[in-house]
Amino acid sequence: MKKLTLTMAVMLIVAFSCYAQDNLTQNTIQGILASNQGQVIQLAEAFSEEQYDWRPMDGVNSVREALLHIAGGNYFLASKMGFAPPEDVDMMKLGEITGKENVIAALRKSNEFVLEKIPMVENDTFGEEVDFGFARMNKLGGLLVIMEHNGEHKGQLIAYARSNGVTPPWSVQ
Repeated sequence: MKKLTLTMAVMLIVAFSCYAQDNLTQNTIQGILASNQGQVIQLAEAFSEEQYDWRPMDGVNSVREALLHIAGGNYFLASKMGFAPPEDVDMMKLGEITGKENVIAALRKSNEFVLEKIPMVENDTFGEEVDFGFARMNKLGGLLVIMEHNGEHKGQLIAYARSNGVTPPWSVQ
């Protein structure tokens, strides 16, 4: 019985490691994206409610608008790859969300949605072309754009934070 249990345990470990290798790209992108998303949420929480209306100049997104832009981007990019936003998400009204807690909740929901979809992109479809509207690229490129888009706006929000005397929480010493 011991031998059978040990054999089963080894088989499960081997099977899991094969699965992990098969999805190495998705898992890597998902991990980096989750880290960026976590830091964006930390920044969103660090801004005061009043600072959500701050913008560096006319014509540039406010803190609130930048956060909702990230949320909208998550849904938009995933939708172009075949993953429709949840039925209770109205893409046309996403930018109308107000209130710090509501904005953070919308961002969290979009983060969870896109993180859930990444592993669903199968390796053998990475080369399939997708028209994102702003560019045509393959699905692997689309996954990388999702990751980059979140990282780009994390940088924007770091600059916004520094301009408002907000220290990114992960850099507090």
